[in-house]
Amino acid sequence: MDITPLIPADRQVIDAYGPGRFRVSNVVYETPIIVFPDRTIPWAVPWTVEGFAGLRPDDFAALIAEQPSLEIVLLGTGPTMQLFTSTLRRAVKERGLGGIDAMDTGAACRTYNVLLAEGRRVAAALLPA
Repeated sequence: MDITPLIPADRQVIDAYGPGRFRVSNVVYETPIIVFPDRTIPWAVPWTVEGFAGLRPDDFAALIAEQPSLEIVLLGTGPTMQLFTSTLRRAVKERGLGGIDAMDTGAACRTYNVLLAEGRRVAAALLPA
């Protein structure tokens, strides 16, 4: 029995991820990215090994612009799980982006694909693993 999820061909599927790169629908990206069901865009964030210290609410503008069409936003925090600070979470929520689930990038990639297969309105903002 084939249990492969049926995902329409025009959807953006995360095929692979690794140190400093992603492959989404057979296109390789070597920068942080935001994956929407219908497109993938570079995410111009000041990412450093120190973590979220450089992230600002404006860095989430592309996701905020998609509201209210997004049901779930996943934040891939790199190779390890990092906490999304309450100050940043509050500032982003005030701009219209409420539900963000932070997890390590590998978990965010896998979760995105599962939710996409379920037909959910999901986006993933991914920092390299």
